[in-house]
Amino acid sequence: MSGTPSSTASGSAPGAAAPRPLSARDFVAKKRSGERLVVVTAYDALFGRLVDDGGVDGVLVGDSVANVVQGRAGTIGVTLDEMIYHASAVCRGVRRALVVVDLPFLTYQVTADDAVRASGRVMQASGAGAVKMEGAGAVVLDGMRRTVDIGVPVMAHLGHTPQASAVQGAGRVQGRDAAAAARIVDDARRAEDAGAFAVVLELVPAELAARVTEAVAIPTIGIGAGVRCDGQVLVLQDMLGLNDGFAPKFLKRYAQMADEVRGAVRRFGEDVRAGAYPEAAHSF
Repeated sequence: MSGTPSSTASGSAPGAAAPRPLSARDFVAKKRSGERLVVVTAYDALFGRLVDDGGVDGVLVGDSVANVVQGRAGTIGVTLDEMIYHASAVCRGVRRALVVVDLPFLTYQVTADDAVRASGRVMQASGAGAVKMEGAGAVVLDGMRRTVDIGVPVMAHLGHTPQASAVQGAGRVQGRDAAAAARIVDDARRAEDAGAFAVVLELVPAELAARVTEAVAIPTIGIGAGVRCDGQVLVLQDMLGLNDGFAPKFLKRYAQMADEVRGAVRRFGEDVRAGAYPEAAHSF
């Protein structure tokens, strides 16, 4: 997963040898050592490079590309070929972080053979380091197990699973009652038994996320799941304030870039209309 030489959080100078890429085993080791994991999404080479330079442990090429980049209302419309396209671009920008790619809807839920084929295609065509599967039904767990058996690391995803939003409801917290909470804990254990190296916990009560974190030896990566997970993930465009129409309770914005983009475009337009750009310094 080499990209344009750049400085990194570890202090590598431009043009220096690429740092050792992180692996699924590193994620598990970080949980054992008590080091919290930092994961963000990216969908192209430029943002892949920038977040990698920022020192993240993992870059998730999420099927949230359907919402963030394609303008869809949900994630189920994105295809495997589209995920491979975006993952390949991200991998060209990332040097150190583990790149994890979402398997899209219907590429792993029907048969375990589908999961193996889809995972193999992603790894072979993109250069990513792992795939992610939502849910813990029997077919999904069998697919995880067989995918790990062929050498592809798998990250699980429990709680709110966006590919099941038509059943769960969009953005609804999962595991509020005792039975649902127990099921999520059990599903996390089953995913671990199936070989998953980590599990995303999305939109679950903080106390439940803490229970899951204690119940499994693999790291938990929270999004809307409280502070007691082993790490956290956010969609990059959300945390940068680019997607400024999206403001769920769990989101903390670390920048307000939508206003900066609009302002920059307006200033460019004003300069062009006034004949102030390009100046002599910008001309040949």
